[in-house]
Amino acid sequence: MAAATPIAARELRDALGTCHEVAPPGAKIVSLVPSITELLFELDLSSSVVGRTGFCTEPRDRVKRVPRVGGTKTIDLTRLRRLAPTHVIVNIDENPRAATEEIARFVPHVIVTHPLAPLDNVALYRLLGGIFGREAQAERLVHAFEQAYEQARESVRSLPPQGVLYMIWKSPWMTVSADTYISRTLATVGWQTVAPASNARYPAFDLTPEFLAGIDLVLLSSEPYSFRERHCDQVRALVPTGSRTRVALIDGSMTSWYGSRAIEGMRYLGRLRRELS
Repeated sequence: MAAATPIAARELRDALGTCHEVAPPGAKIVSLVPSITELLFELDLSSSVVGRTGFCTEPRDRVKRVPRVGGTKTIDLTRLRRLAPTHVIVNIDENPRAATEEIARFVPHVIVTHPLAPLDNVALYRLLGGIFGREAQAERLVHAFEQAYEQARESVRSLPPQGVLYMIWKSPWMTVSADTYISRTLATVGWQTVAPASNARYPAFDLTPEFLAGIDLVLLSSEPYSFRERHCDQVRALVPTGSRTRVALIDGSMTSWYGSRAIEGMRYLGRLRRELS
């Protein structure tokens, strides 16, 4: 992997192309993205985090002291305003655009994120580490991620690609399109996602024996819908007799949480791919 560019020579540009300055001491950060809240703690920024959503639950033993400002989609703007943050971190997929635009009216710095592939974590670590003066901590995460990423790819190199249906919701059944962070993360270990023809990034569809017949593996995620073994049995009942299709549960945080969780996510996916093969 290429050496890091010195912070003085690197633009701190977010997903919308906004160039951010290095924050002065005393920054007050509100994170509206669960995986990024966890990342901020990994960057040694716990004393700067003054707000979070109710879905920001990690690191579990430390995040409890941080005030909540509603959910990722239902942000309490009045409560957020009272916290007087200098920086709010949002994500294009997770937070409503209208809320983000309203926040920008009274918060000096809104940092917009949108990782779309595993390697985007490198830029994310360096963006937040650069803005908040945690370059050394960010580079440690970069090193750990790049090592885990390469090890995951190498560990499954001898395995053939598989077509995978990754389930995120029930009633209606929903999956992920190829244009998602989850899909590209699964591709790291040779799992190519299968989805119905749709322009949606998270399409709903009818789960039928005919659809399942040509799929190697169905993975039922633990989030956002909390699939359990009984749901696996429900899907197995639809698999045509003689089909090669297998059904298994998967920890959704290991595929969808960018940030520091992605490091363990790479290791987890390499192990799971080998176990299920």
